Amino acid sequence: MGIFYCEAEYSTGMVWTGTLLPICPNMIGGILLFPKALEENVDNIYVQSDNLPVAYASNNVNSTANTARGSLNLTESKKLDNGYKFVWEFTPSQGNGTIAAVALTSALGGQNGFGSLVGDASTFLQLKAVDIGSLGAAKQVILFGAVEVDFEKNLLYSMTFKNSSVCIKKVRMPIFSIWLNEKLDDSTFTVLEDKAVAASTFRFLGDYTLYGEFMDGKDGYWYGLSNEGNSSGNTTMVWVKISKEDYSITEGEWTLSNAKLMPVGERDETATYPERIVQCCMRSGFLYVPAYNKKGIYKINTANSADVTLIEFGFTSKWKPLCDTGSCEVYMTLIGDLIVAGDFQVTAEDTVIRTQGSFRLNDAATPLFQYKNFLVGWGGSYGSEYRTMYLLTPYLATINNLSSAVVKTVDKTMKITYTLTEEENV
Repeated sequence: MGIFYCEAEYSTGMVWTGTLLPICPNMIGGILLFPKALEENVDNIYVQSDNLPVAYASNNVNSTANTARGSLNLTESKKLDNGYKFVWEFTPSQGNGTIAAVALTSALGGQNGFGSLVGDASTFLQLKAVDIGSLGAAKQVILFGAVEVDFEKNLLYSMTFKNSSVCIKKVRMPIFSIWLNEKLDDSTFTVLEDKAVAASTFRFLGDYTLYGEFMDGKDGYWYGLSNEGNSSGNTTMVWVKISKEDYSITEGEWTLSNAKLMPVGERDETATYPERIVQCCMRSGFLYVPAYNKKGIYKINTANSADVTLIEFGFTSKWKPLCDTGSCEVYMTLIGDLIVAGDFQVTAEDTVIRTQGSFRLNDAATPLFQYKNFLVGWGGSYGSEYRTMYLLTPYLATINNLSSAVVKTVDKTMKITYTLTEEENV
C-alpha cells in the first residue's frame, strides 16, 4: 500500500529522521515491563490484553504525573562505538508492581504503553495519510463501508444495507502486489464482486437517521446490527449473520430486557459527504455497546441474546470519538484482543482501564484493520477524505523473561541498564 513511499508531489508521509531514525533512541528508545512472562517467539510483536505492561519508560525524563512511567538517565545513557547503552530509573512511586519480563520498544511506545490517564495518543504513529478526495462520493462510500481487510489476499469487503438487501462488495486493493494499471492512492481499486442478499427481518432502524452497523465476527461470519438509542426500558435490536463462504444468512430480532443502549452506529450514503459513525465493537462472539448514560458498556452474546452483561466503568465516560468529531466518527475499535475507545479500554477479561481520551486518529469512518505492526483505516469529514496508515508503537523489539519475578514496591527505587551492540554477520 506504499506505506513508506512518496506517491505524490506533496507527500503526507512521515519524516523518518527524528521519528524512526536513528534506530536508537527512536525505533528502539523505550522499555516495557510486564507482570507475566512473554512467549519467546520472533513473531510475538504485541502482547495480549491479559499481560499489559505494568510499567514503562521512554527516551526522555518523565515530567508527567504518570506513576507507571520512569525516566531515561540522560547522563549515563549514550551512543557507543558499536551500539547504544540505555539506563532507566524509577523513583519509589514509579513502576510499582510485579515484573516478570522486560522488552525494548519504541520511544513512543514507552511513553504511555497502550494508554494512560496522562496520555494515549502516542500509541498510534501516523505513517501516511493518502488524500482520496478526488474519488467522488460513490467510490468513497465503498471504502468507508469497509468491514474487513484480507491483507494476504489483497481484498477489502465493504457492506451496507439498501433496498431491503445486505449489499456486499468484494474489492481488490493493491496491498502487497500492484497490477499494471493501479496506483497507490486508492483511486484504482477494483470491485470484483457485488452481491445483494435479500433480508426479511433485518433493516436499518430509524427514519431521518438510519441506525446500523456491520462488524467482522472473525468467526467466518459478518454481522449486521441495528438499534435506536434508548434511555429507558427494553432495547429492540434487529440482526443478520452472513456467511463469508456462501453469503447465506440467518436473521432475527432481539428484545434486550432493561438494556439502555446507545445506537451501534449510523449510516448515510445520500448526504453530500458519505457518513458513518461506529459506536460498537465485536470480540469473540460478543457485541459491545455503550450504555446510554455513558457509565458502562453492555456485553451481548450474539449466540444467546439472553446473555447480556453490563460492565460498569466506575466513572462517566466523556464518550468522544478516537478522531475529531465530524461527518464520520469512530468511537471504538479492536486492537489485538483489546477494545480501545475514547477514554477507556476493555481487556479480554472485561477489565476496564480508564485513559485520557486524546484524539489520536485522522478523520475516521472505519474501524482500524491490523496487519502485524500496521493499522489502516478510511474516513473523512465534510470533504476531507483519507486512507490513513498507523504504526502501533508499543511493540516488542526484544523479549527478555526474568529468571524470577521482581516485585517493585514504594520503598524501593529501580534502575535498568540495557546495552545493545552490533556484530558483523559471520
